Amino acid sequence: MGISASAASNLADHMAQLQFAGSLLQQGKRDEAISRLRALVAAAPKLAHAHRLLGVALEETGDLLGAETAFRKALAAQPDLLAAAVGLAEVLLNADRGAEAIEILAPLVSEQTSDLSLLTYYASALQSVGRFDEALIWLHKGVATSPASAVAEHNLAGALGDARRFAESESAARRAFTKGLDAPETWLVLARALSAQNRPAEAEGIYREALRRRPGYADALGDLAKLEWTRTGDAELSLAVIEEAIVGQPRTPALLLHRAKILEYAGDLAGAQETLAQALAIADDPFLHVAAAQLAVRSDPQRGLEHAQRAFALRPDNYSVISTLCQARLAVGRPDEAAPLAELLCERQDWDQYALALLSTAWRLLGDPRYGDLYDYDRVVGSFRLDTPDGWPSLEAFLADMKQALEPLHPFRGHPIGQSVRGGSQTRQDLTHAADPAIRAFFQAIDGPIRRYIAGLGTGGDPLRRRITGGYRMSEIWSVRLRPNGFHADHIHHRGWLSSACYIALPGAVERGQEGWLKFGEPGIPTMPALGPERFVKPEAGQLILFPSYMWHGTAPFSGDEPRLSVAFDLLPG
Repeated sequence: MGISASAASNLADHMAQLQFAGSLLQQGKRDEAISRLRALVAAAPKLAHAHRLLGVALEETGDLLGAETAFRKALAAQPDLLAAAVGLAEVLLNADRGAEAIEILAPLVSEQTSDLSLLTYYASALQSVGRFDEALIWLHKGVATSPASAVAEHNLAGALGDARRFAESESAARRAFTKGLDAPETWLVLARALSAQNRPAEAEGIYREALRRRPGYADALGDLAKLEWTRTGDAELSLAVIEEAIVGQPRTPALLLHRAKILEYAGDLAGAQETLAQALAIADDPFLHVAAAQLAVRSDPQRGLEHAQRAFALRPDNYSVISTLCQARLAVGRPDEAAPLAELLCERQDWDQYALALLSTAWRLLGDPRYGDLYDYDRVVGSFRLDTPDGWPSLEAFLADMKQALEPLHPFRGHPIGQSVRGGSQTRQDLTHAADPAIRAFFQAIDGPIRRYIAGLGTGGDPLRRRITGGYRMSEIWSVRLRPNGFHADHIHHRGWLSSACYIALPGAVERGQEGWLKFGEPGIPTMPALGPERFVKPEAGQLILFPSYMWHGTAPFSGDEPRLSVAFDLLPG
């Protein structure tokens, strides 16, 4: 059946209006474009492309809720409108709602998909919920279906870096260059890959290439400053990298945020707070308030709560904002108000280990018996002796070779920024691809204990046991070398399911009191009242401790002149 002349005329008019609104948007006249698009969707509610373009315009203004509504209306009118699905996924990802983005895009993706934008956003959604291996499959497909695309190579390089496959990340970044890309972002990805492979001199040169292409590039400057800190442990040398840039761009909040982070990990909390105050005087930004809140709750919980509340008023949909408000409520003694926020985060992603940690902390403060189920130490903390791998006469001989293999991987003097280590170093390279025979044999030594631990957990519907599949796969693995007086700040492992501590070589100090011991239960966030550790475990060389990734843990400092060498890893269901 055809359409009437009047209907055809209306359609032509609507398409002309849509085209005109699009040209307004291209000219940067967003308000006028939005006004015309609102009128257009009211007159033609089934015109999917008008809803989509309205979503684009609203997203550009920061109205994510309005953009989400517009994109959903576009898909309701035309379910196969790919651009609307991708636009909605982008909005959901910006709101840390990756699981919902997967639901939107998964029906549109298949082995025949060749649209690079769709493949890229689907992979980003998978990454956001920790499904890195699956994300890489689709990014590799993007490269295969768009072999001339340097952007596809860049996206793959970034994801490989996030998955800690740094040698592959380096290769993909270099391929992006050969395909014509010269973006500072790609130089940054390459620099991070080199830094993570313990090639600091090369990494520094590549960071400077990124800065040559974009002077004042805050992320590159921040990484370069962190590289200087880990190499030297000298806060002044590290800060000098940032300070030079701040002189030229004094009103750049991103640079001030990097400066604050370095000051924080160098132990100057007052300086970090003052730097964040300077940044907030420039921009009333929710993520600056998040950083300020997380610092302030340690010394002034009420002030921290005020920052968290302001961040929530600006971005109530964002994960880090919600979790920071939850943390601030725990710090001021309001666990009854913190628990619903943690429950909301758990509902969004039931595997979220940090949300579980926040919820369990609220339950402990409230005296809720469900805390005891999550922190049943006798049931969920396992201690095992490593199996002696093939090729070694004894476990002691293997540990000696393992120590010799790991020591050269710890040339750093400054503890890593953003990690739990204090007074020590942590490897960044992927040990699963190490060439040393002892490190390669380590995976055989831990396999039996891991399988015995999983089998011993039994079955159940709790967050730990309901994910049991019978197998496991390695998520991340690293080594830590603590110097005397070093320790691990209390923390959890966001991206894990099961976490571990495996002791390779220990100082004699572990025989004195509880020096250097592993401790469980003390939150890595302030609470009112303060909560202390509930269990200590004495480390022994050749011992593997396994526990849920949501469980707060840290170590006690130790004295003497001997270091403490360990390996840690996170596992996911296999």
